[in-house]
Amino acid sequence: MTYPTKTFNLPVLEGLSEKQIKVHLGLYEGYVKHVNLIMEKIQALKAADAEGNAYLINELRRRFGFEFDGMRMHEYYFEQFEGERSGSSESALAKAAEAKYGSGENFIAHIKEVAGSRGIGWVVVYADPAAKTLHTVFVNDHELGQLAGLPIVLALDLWEHAFMVDYVPAEKKNYVEAFLANLNWAIVEKRFADAMSAA
Repeated sequence: MTYPTKTFNLPVLEGLSEKQIKVHLGLYEGYVKHVNLIMEKIQALKAADAEGNAYLINELRRRFGFEFDGMRMHEYYFEQFEGERSGSSESALAKAAEAKYGSGENFIAHIKEVAGSRGIGWVVVYADPAAKTLHTVFVNDHELGQLAGLPIVLALDLWEHAFMVDYVPAEKKNYVEAFLANLNWAIVEKRFADAMSAA
């Protein structure tokens, strides 16, 4: 099996230039390429000499999580910008955000607060179907620190490659504002609703 490089139907984004998006999509394409390359290399090494190549195979397997999670997190990221921006204050996500954070505005403020954490990484909002709630967390490395088994409903890339064409590191909060301004909340709401209905 081979993973395809997805194409995203992105509108013109406010505060995120076409050049910035092109650079970021190129990085995503690299993750897809390397996911497929690792799978090919493992199969070739196993076919040639599984026992003799065990060390190399094991190292490739360790690297696979980095490449795969990089691919998938960027797919979550770019999908959130597709379509016309919309959202509903009556959605299940809005109600869960109000229950946990007090209001939709407080939920957004919390995302910004978590995004203000020093360092590179991701802000990830998860649905927790078992507890019927949300969790907003900072994930340093996309292959480490994810909340096991919880569906991702929002992914905010805070690695410099996501904004350095348009913003310097000291302007990260401006990038976060641009991200939120362009976010199609209807996609995030659907992810949340799907996660809760699958429980």
